Amino acid sequence: MRTSLAMAGITGKRLQITNIRAKRDKPGLGKQHLACVEAACKVCNAKCKGDELRSMALDFMPGEIQSGNYKFDIGSAGSALLVAQTVLPILFNAKGASKITVTGGTHNTWAPPYDFIMDSFLPVISAAGFKAECKLEQYGFYPAGGGKISFEINPYKFEKAIDLCDVNGEAKITAKIYTSKLPINIAQKQRKLLVNSGLKIDEIEHVDVRECVGAGNCVVISIVKGNHTSVFTGFGAKGKPSEKVIAEVVNDARDYQESGAAIEHHLADQLVIYMGIQKTGRFITNRLTKHLTTNMEVIKKFLTVDFSIESEHNYYKIICGRL
Repeated sequence: MRTSLAMAGITGKRLQITNIRAKRDKPGLGKQHLACVEAACKVCNAKCKGDELRSMALDFMPGEIQSGNYKFDIGSAGSALLVAQTVLPILFNAKGASKITVTGGTHNTWAPPYDFIMDSFLPVISAAGFKAECKLEQYGFYPAGGGKISFEINPYKFEKAIDLCDVNGEAKITAKIYTSKLPINIAQKQRKLLVNSGLKIDEIEHVDVRECVGAGNCVVISIVKGNHTSVFTGFGAKGKPSEKVIAEVVNDARDYQESGAAIEHHLADQLVIYMGIQKTGRFITNRLTKHLTTNMEVIKKFLTVDFSIESEHNYYKIICGRL
């Protein structure tokens, strides 16, 4: 839905979706999804039907993209970054610069955290001509939320194609343990687990978040190869042991390292949007996820591009080109 909203906003094509999240326990639009729809409506002056909580159908009719200063409040701990990622591609196609501020969660399960956006995603697209600066104004952990993040966005100007197939150089690995309103022994235990994980982590930092609405725990592993940083995340939760949190993030990082791929799979499904806009680009990733293949099919419905997939050993090469 987020990708199709972005593509509709960019192209001006009408978007109709049915059976939204039909197989979920709570089908239809949740607060976070509705916030994405409302944000897309504002930045491209769209008319919309079905933009209400738990709606399972949407009729989105975009108008002209309008740059400006926008503020979006999810009203829950839903991911502020996912709302931002919905409107970023649209505002890159505006005639003037824009600023967006989103209130919600900044470090959520099943969503990209601030660290991923700042260290991995934005540097790649900025080098290609999609210039944006991001600022974390307030941390927000699930389930309390209350975080705030802002972006300053400039109109897109082609600089070079996205090309992430070769990443040379020895990997440098660092880790951050975020805790908010939690006992110090949790961070100490997680640090010990990281040290004994088998990953050669050069530096481990504990960030004690004091000015935050609620409790939270997040562990981030960053792997730097050449000029690119890959980010992996494990999230703590009430009743979830630290061993499981660390195992999740370490296994993701190790899978990426052993594959020999240039980028990890979470970044892959985001980059195809910008490759589609450029109508060119390529990368090598470690997994072929449904998020990635679905995004490519959605993009092809709006833009005159095609994607090819080449399987090689432990990784996949994705290539975008004009039809």
